[in-house]
Amino acid sequence: MSTVSTSFGDAAIMLRRNFKHTVRNPVTVFQAVLFPVVMMLMFVYVFGGAFKVTGEYVDYAVPGLTVMAITYGLGPTAAAVNGDMTKGINNRFKAMDVSHGAVLAGYVVSTTVRSLIADAVIIGVGFAMGFRPHASFLQWLAVIGLMLLLAFATSWLTVAMGLAAKTVESAGMATVPLIMLPFLSSAFVPADTMGAGVRQFAEYQPFTPIIETLRGLLSGGHPSTGDAFAAVAWSVGFTLVGYVWAIATFRKRA
Repeated sequence: MSTVSTSFGDAAIMLRRNFKHTVRNPVTVFQAVLFPVVMMLMFVYVFGGAFKVTGEYVDYAVPGLTVMAITYGLGPTAAAVNGDMTKGINNRFKAMDVSHGAVLAGYVVSTTVRSLIADAVIIGVGFAMGFRPHASFLQWLAVIGLMLLLAFATSWLTVAMGLAAKTVESAGMATVPLIMLPFLSSAFVPADTMGAGVRQFAEYQPFTPIIETLRGLLSGGHPSTGDAFAAVAWSVGFTLVGYVWAIATFRKRA
């Protein structure tokens, strides 16, 4: 059997293992899938009327909530990665001649799929709440592609954080900045309505151009070229940093 086919087989086994762990852990399912829905209900029905946006608030909020759904599922991944590392499970995989890439790919792909499921739930609930996008078929493909790219990028970054952390608790806490950044973006209110300092931070942080690109696509319009370029650049940058960091840390600690 070729090395490539063996690596794919190992990755499939690791992926199945991580999915089983997710299904057996209701806290992970709640945090990754259901909690973003709770946040959506709260922002749209409780706070939505207080925000000044163009059009229906649910149409404005859904793009930001899809990004939030991705980030909210990262904590359990970091904790699981660190738990496998500190308990010596990854050393067992190494003794079994399971490739480093297969172990890491299992974490990344399972987290990416879980994030996309959470996004699908958010969009489905959004439709039930009155969300009415005007995106064309090609724009929907672009939306899915960008969400996939962001989920993949943040998954690599989270796996790297989990590997680098000293304890399971600190691994979970390491993802807090990624969870909080959508709150300090244009996810729920336009950045130009914020106060000085906060407005500049919101405008130049990674998630704002991603959210604005998604919003532009879902509205059926044309997102800013600058926002679209920045969205892809940030996502690719997260992927490269996370990949290099994860590989280096895994080889050092495993």
